[in-house]
Amino acid sequence: MNETLLVKSENSPARIAVSFCQVLRGLGLEVSVSRVMLFVDALGLVGLDERDAVYWAGRSTLVADPDEIEEFNRAFAVFWERKQSSGIEVELPPISVSISTDSAEDNDDLPEDDTTPSGPTLQVRYSALETLKEKDFAECSARELNELRRLIAGLRFTSTTRPSRRRLPSKHQTRNPDLRRTVRAALAMGGEPIHRKFVQRDHRPRRLVLLVDVSGSMEPYARALIRFAHATVVGRTRVEAFAVGTRLTRITRELSSRDPDAALRAAARAVADWSGGTRLGATLKEFNEIWGLRGMARGAIVVLLSDGWDRGEPEVLAEQMERLHRVSYRQIWVNPLKHTPGYAPLARGMAAALPHTDDFIEGHSFESLERLAEAVSA
Repeated sequence: MNETLLVKSENSPARIAVSFCQVLRGLGLEVSVSRVMLFVDALGLVGLDERDAVYWAGRSTLVADPDEIEEFNRAFAVFWERKQSSGIEVELPPISVSISTDSAEDNDDLPEDDTTPSGPTLQVRYSALETLKEKDFAECSARELNELRRLIAGLRFTSTTRPSRRRLPSKHQTRNPDLRRTVRAALAMGGEPIHRKFVQRDHRPRRLVLLVDVSGSMEPYARALIRFAHATVVGRTRVEAFAVGTRLTRITRELSSRDPDAALRAAARAVADWSGGTRLGATLKEFNEIWGLRGMARGAIVVLLSDGWDRGEPEVLAEQMERLHRVSYRQIWVNPLKHTPGYAPLARGMAAALPHTDDFIEGHSFESLERLAEAVSA
């Protein structure tokens, strides 16, 4: 007989699935991100109403080793059926937001032997911080946005490097001999080159260029993305930031302040077309001709943060994206709308730019910005 689960929640199946996977990890099971995504997709198909459907969806996607089945069954009983289990010791992060369950009358129907703990018990609740990281910027309250600003300011970046023409002394043998140092060392040994010296290529940080769309359609996300740009400018070397709307505005100097609020105010004053229209093709052409092709974008990582809505001709945007792609090291397009169920890049600007994009990722939440930071630092 297919039983009904006791866990009921107004939250999305994805958030419930992530919390359950955290419990499994706490028990020592190796649950990769790809398996979590498969479990989320499976819950989207089978729903949360029937116990057997949820059980087999989890077991077929999250269990990689038959030896893990017993631990999976125990965690499933505690999490989904609200039963007590002894011998489970799991350290969970600080807890603040709990999963809502059925009414007390439903819980009273449980057998008495299930309600009396015989050992250490496992209590499963959501972490408010984890929930906030996954929340869409457009749905955040003013208090949540303030907390997100602190998290964004704490992002850390590592600089990717590129080979330089400069040579440095090497302690190890390489293919490049250092004749000058070798001759000097030989003079001290009566002209015999006993100690050979070598050089190695130096590496310089690779430049990062951020083009942030501040048009009206990006209003729910623009300020959070500008915060991300500020964290990048102050936390990484060789960074250039531009605001893109109906015109192109360089805001690197404005974002160089260590105070995030002061930097955002300075950037808002510098951008005259904030929350206006979008002319991606024309502004990208201006960037290419004035800064990009003359050296700023050569060998750089270029990140465009935009929803792809463009009032201009898509042919112009495609041409400028192709020109930029020829000189840049990598192009990343960040679209906050990509996480929307059923999303397809059908906007004319997005469809024109996508063939010239190396990475197409989301940008609607702090969690997606963390993935962007990892992609930039890769």
